[in-house]
Amino acid sequence: MMRPASPLRRSCLQTLSMVSVATLWPLYTWAAPSKNQKDKLQSHAWKAFEAQFIQKDGRVVSDDGARNQTYSEGQAYALFFALISEDRSAFERILAWTENNLCQGDIASHLPAWLWGQREDQQWGVLDPNSASDADVWIAYTLMEAGRLWNQRAYTAIGKALSQRILDKECAVIPGLGLSLLPGSVGFVSDGRYKLNASYSPLQVLQALGSIDPAWLSVAQSSMKVITGSSPRGICADWIWFDGQRFSQDPQGEAQGRGGYNAIRVYLWAGLLNVQAPLRTQLIKQLAPMAHQVQEAGIPPEFIDPWTLQTQGEGPPGFSAALLPFLQASNDTQVLHQQMQRLQKYPVPPTSYYQQCLDFFSAAWLRGSYSFGPQGQLRLGGEG
Repeated sequence: MMRPASPLRRSCLQTLSMVSVATLWPLYTWAAPSKNQKDKLQSHAWKAFEAQFIQKDGRVVSDDGARNQTYSEGQAYALFFALISEDRSAFERILAWTENNLCQGDIASHLPAWLWGQREDQQWGVLDPNSASDADVWIAYTLMEAGRLWNQRAYTAIGKALSQRILDKECAVIPGLGLSLLPGSVGFVSDGRYKLNASYSPLQVLQALGSIDPAWLSVAQSSMKVITGSSPRGICADWIWFDGQRFSQDPQGEAQGRGGYNAIRVYLWAGLLNVQAPLRTQLIKQLAPMAHQVQEAGIPPEFIDPWTLQTQGEGPPGFSAALLPFLQASNDTQVLHQQMQRLQKYPVPPTSYYQQCLDFFSAAWLRGSYSFGPQGQLRLGGEG
């Protein structure tokens, strides 16, 4: 049964009710007054996403120019979106393509390769066999929840097997942190230093996986330490190094030690947490400076240095979309409305794969199509 809307949520509903669905779609049509209308809005959003990015065989195609590559992250997110949209046919196609093309035909025995596309010999296939744990934990979680919600034991069994493989291949006991999630199975440990990414660890997902193996609860605790270490002044970095005692910036890559296209997910995952979830209060407080930053600038920065707070560029509309649940959780009504108004004026581009993924997570949650329970269990229909 749906709980009454909070004063902040009612305020947002009233604001949104004055704007046409056509203007705001795919964003923030979560103001639907009935379950039937919410279901229609969710179905409409999902069908648009599917038509834009998902081939009939279940492959998710990114918008990276002429390369048309596929990332395991995209397969993971699409699998979750199909579940919350209750599209079993699409779910099966996405899972089958992922297993057959990224997992050597057996997702229970092989972690998904993170990158697939056209090789130099013009053949299509895996471009990098390394894994990406941000995708893998979402796939394991989604399979577990699909098995539970749809009463499909096969999905449950595969999800359990994959979660165990992640623990075996993508986790390590790091001095000072404990059992921790590495970004992938290869290449993130060097001379006693660990390269980590806070956005790879949505706490609700880790908490839910803890129901099948308590080791995941230890991973959730260490992930909170990684988020804290990655955000010394409340602004999170994309990538960070940890040497067993101290966190330090990673100067490599596009972000160059700053927070940007990866870190924006940290605020999104935090905002999606159940109000009774472990670590939620601590996490929202830790990340509060981002709300202040956005309020002062009017828009999220594209990149921001977590140590100096120097910014570069304007974050795309998808960043504003990703921040909405976090701003609601922070009770920042003014900043929330500010970002909603920005999105009315500058909607998320319909062909931008990554921005649309951020938007889908946010908009579907805000309209009440799904939520997470205190221990991370998925709830369809927005209960809790």
